Amino acid sequence: MNSAPQAALTGDVRLYEEFLAFLSRRGVGNETMCKGARSFMDRFPDPQDWAALPLAERLDARSQTRPFLNFLMLNGHLRPGYDYLLERKLAGILNEARQSPIARELEVFFDAARAIGYGERAALGMTSQVATRLRIEAAVPLEAMTNDELICFEAAVTAREVRNHRSYKHYRSALYASHAVLFHLGAPVCEPEKRTAVRWSFEQYFTGVDEAIARQLSAYCERIAATLARSTASGTASELAHFGRFLAVSDPQLHSLRDLDRRRHIEPYLSALARACNPRTGEAVAISTRRSRTQVVGRMLETMAEWGWEEAPARRLVFASDSPRLPRPLPRYLPPDEDRRLVAALEASPNRLLADAMLLLRASGVRIGELCDLELDCIHEVPGQGAWLKVPLGKLLTERMVPLDDETVAIVDRIVAHRSPGRPLRHPRSGKPVEFLLTQHGRRVFSGTLRAELARAAEAAGIGPVVPHQLRHTFATALVNAGCSLQSLMAMLGHVSAEMSLRYGRLFDETVRAEYERALTLAKGRLGDVLAEATPVKLETDWRRAPLLKSRLSGGYCVRTLAQGACAYTNICEHCPNFRSDATFLPTLLTQRADTADLLADAEARGWGEEAARHRRLIDRLDKLVAESGGEEGVESA
Repeated sequence: MNSAPQAALTGDVRLYEEFLAFLSRRGVGNETMCKGARSFMDRFPDPQDWAALPLAERLDARSQTRPFLNFLMLNGHLRPGYDYLLERKLAGILNEARQSPIARELEVFFDAARAIGYGERAALGMTSQVATRLRIEAAVPLEAMTNDELICFEAAVTAREVRNHRSYKHYRSALYASHAVLFHLGAPVCEPEKRTAVRWSFEQYFTGVDEAIARQLSAYCERIAATLARSTASGTASELAHFGRFLAVSDPQLHSLRDLDRRRHIEPYLSALARACNPRTGEAVAISTRRSRTQVVGRMLETMAEWGWEEAPARRLVFASDSPRLPRPLPRYLPPDEDRRLVAALEASPNRLLADAMLLLRASGVRIGELCDLELDCIHEVPGQGAWLKVPLGKLLTERMVPLDDETVAIVDRIVAHRSPGRPLRHPRSGKPVEFLLTQHGRRVFSGTLRAELARAAEAAGIGPVVPHQLRHTFATALVNAGCSLQSLMAMLGHVSAEMSLRYGRLFDETVRAEYERALTLAKGRLGDVLAEATPVKLETDWRRAPLLKSRLSGGYCVRTLAQGACAYTNICEHCPNFRSDATFLPTLLTQRADTADLLADAEARGWGEEAARHRRLIDRLDKLVAESGGEEGVESA
């Protein structure tokens, strides 16, 4: 390559020579590149002036000029704008960057991405698509990158999507991942959070509701949001919206909740709920949905009255009996064979962090939300009492300790080995920085990711859909089957009432079977040989001598054990006032009387007083029947 004439590059000789040295370090360069650089410098003595051109003109730069543009960007002489950086593919920019001043920063960014769990390909993509472009345009080290630059980058992605009428998800995904990398590099960016949908204002929930009533419903939701979780308040708004739209259709003249009437508004709404269908499936809404919508309305009206709001109705309109009763199904635990297959599938999963997290849930019985909130130091070794898992504040805002065996501790050790390191993350409740146990790619692992892994493992195991709470039920059922006490079960599951834990005592499983077999064995032992002797009694045997309660029937004999007691239907016909007999039945009556006399003697000899009294009553009745049939002589002979 020839050096440029001094006259042609007055004032820019140093920049041009720097470009030549850049090409030399890369082992590339030709006269076309040099000519393109000289032409650019002649037109734009200050390279930043080029960035003021319209995007179309910047993109029209000839191919011979682009090597010089890349040099200017990578060496801090040009900030071309995010719009230009996103429209250009910048193929091979990382190779060029290795010979630039930002090479070390990009290498550190790549290593950080790998450290928090991203693969090599993903880390290269983030470094090329986001880190390099951020570094070029922001002109500050990556460790000093701010939220403002990330916002500008995202705004440029949105503008490009609008301009080209297409989505660029790969850039959004790369920016989302790069945010976490920058955070763990120590950059002053906010903590990477879970991607969530745009949060609605409460007013947006009440479209189609009378304007005045919508304001009252929104005011109520805003008030409860001060003391309840935002998700709870949003769920309340969603339920109240159904009530508000019903009022708008059924009574358009109603403009205040104060004018609500039980007969005109509440009872028709309850009837409408009973007929309501899911708009997507066409099926009737669940009983739990009907109950929730009813209770939300009742709770709102009662609370407004307690607060003294002038919009509150003058009397109570919704009562406890208005809520449909919920079914009480048994806990949906996994049968032992399915449980073993699912655990095997999780053990074989390539997604070790997520699979081990689900194995920990199965082995400890924690809730899915509690699992996600476990901290890195959640294992506590107590001398003489083994390892315990500290379960943080969860659904019921209580902490508890759950004992762990060595196998479960080994699962926690595997999780620690596979979690991504980095700066502590803000706790959603306290706001304090916390090192969570489940972190991946620099972020916390949330329930949706764990549910997806469980669904994959269930499919691999060849069983039906499984949800995380079933693993909790399976854990509790195994404890009950092993004879765990109610108090211990409550402590391990974090139940605040015995009723919650007693549900597991109603399962038809090994517990009930074992109790049944124990009771049956005990009953057989108490009866001794009675049951053994009751079976072999046959017609040809002297059935009257068997140690049983006995009666002759018209077609055979009745033999009952002492444990069964006397039958309420014994000889009931003979004592009935409608029973009639005549001389043709005398042989049968006389035979029955002879048997009864023998049974009376046997009962008296054994000391069976009640049984002997029954036989005496039967003999008296048979004597009367025989006499009425003209058989007095037969009785005397008997």
